[in-house]
Amino acid sequence: MQVTVQKLSPVLVEFDVEVAADRVQSELDRAFLSLSKNARIRGFRPGKAPRKVLKTMFGARVAADVAQRLVDETFPKAISEQKLQMVSTPAFEPQGVVENKPFVYKARFEVVPEIESVSYDGLPATRPKVSVTDEQVDEQLQVLRREHSTLEALKVERGAQEGDVVTIDFDVLVDGVVVADAGAKDFQVELGGGTLLEAIDAALRGKKPGDTADAGVDMPASHPHPRLKGKTARFALSLKELKERVLPELDDELAKDVGEFETLAALKDDIRAQLEKQAKEASENNVAEQLVVELVKKNPIPVPPTLVERQMRITEQEVVAQARRQGQQVSNVGDELREKIRQDSEVKVRAGLLMAEIAKKEAIKIGEPEIEAGLKELAEQSGKNVAKLRAEYSDPKRREMLIGMILENKVLDIIESKAKIEDAA
Repeated sequence: MQVTVQKLSPVLVEFDVEVAADRVQSELDRAFLSLSKNARIRGFRPGKAPRKVLKTMFGARVAADVAQRLVDETFPKAISEQKLQMVSTPAFEPQGVVENKPFVYKARFEVVPEIESVSYDGLPATRPKVSVTDEQVDEQLQVLRREHSTLEALKVERGAQEGDVVTIDFDVLVDGVVVADAGAKDFQVELGGGTLLEAIDAALRGKKPGDTADAGVDMPASHPHPRLKGKTARFALSLKELKERVLPELDDELAKDVGEFETLAALKDDIRAQLEKQAKEASENNVAEQLVVELVKKNPIPVPPTLVERQMRITEQEVVAQARRQGQQVSNVGDELREKIRQDSEVKVRAGLLMAEIAKKEAIKIGEPEIEAGLKELAEQSGKNVAKLRAEYSDPKRREMLIGMILENKVLDIIESKAKIEDAA
């Protein structure tokens, strides 16, 4: 086998592979021998049909099969010999298989670029100040009050207002006709909670149980319901029940309900400690993000488009999933957001390639002690049992992801140790 390598770009390679004629003939002989044993041809006993007859009837299929087999057997060997890291599915251009002649094919594919050196000394960054205010602690206390609140019937009759939880029936009409399966019965929602469309939320304000209301809404062209796409819909609302949210007093009893705290002061101290921990982590993450950006700016290496597209798909799926968790009916991202995702994905891919090169240069190894430490850190962050996480990450793919995360953190530690980091005023 002879391989001629042509670098079309730093990330695009083309192979010209030639397989010797004797190897081609050997594969053809083997293919026709196997065919003669199994083929059923009128006028000939099994295994007795002449090769000329077999070639006339099955020659094209045999040639295609032999060409595919030769590519499958020789291409991985060629990649290994050339010590290239392929990142895309190769595009093959094989010539026909002819008896007693060499078989030639082209293969074009993307590879990880060769990185001669990476500059990562003295990268600049500013560490955000870590501070927790009394207002932030109070905000968390209000969140806890809400989490331990109760919904109660009104003691004094009044109209619905922000914070109330209403139970409604509604129909959706387009051009005066009710749209089947678009309405709902006994739908419970909080006013001002961001779940309802603004026009519907406003229409329900001031209403009492038994009242009705209408709201007109221009539906987007991307709406999932086929009858509502780009239409002006009228929501016919009927308020059935109204409850107000009653918050518990901010006292020692609330502290005891929340957890193992005897006093409100102890609860506040714990909240402050948690917020300080979160703020410190956010500050360190911010520094890491700055350093990654500076690393990429200082080392403008080319990136394989396939890796960028792959990262884009992952990010887009995450964005859509997050939107759906927030109650938005979306199936894809818009053009403007997609372009932003493309730019971010290119940075991520470039950073990943650079950090892998740094890991090689620094001879970073990830063994069982590092993996165990990583699992313990994950357990602290997630609140899961270490043994349970160990079982989860026994899966080869998840284990590889964990190793990648640990490796990335170690590289970031090295970059940070060489960086010029200033504390924010």
